[in-house]
Amino acid sequence: MIDKKLLDILACPSCKSDVKLENDKIVCIKCGLRYPIEDGIPIMLIDKAEKPDKEK
Repeated sequence: MIDKKLLDILACPSCKSDVKLENDKIVCIKCGLRYPIEDGIPIMLIDKAEKPDKEK
């Protein structure tokens, strides 16, 4: 689990927007990139992020 204080200071490295915790990922509220959490550490690297699902 990610500490709320840490989550409050994190920002998306791609668009600099706020992020939220969703299941086991850190998710950007603007661009939708999903960053993994490994051993309790958010991996905030753009090349490790999952792209958001496209609406069909």
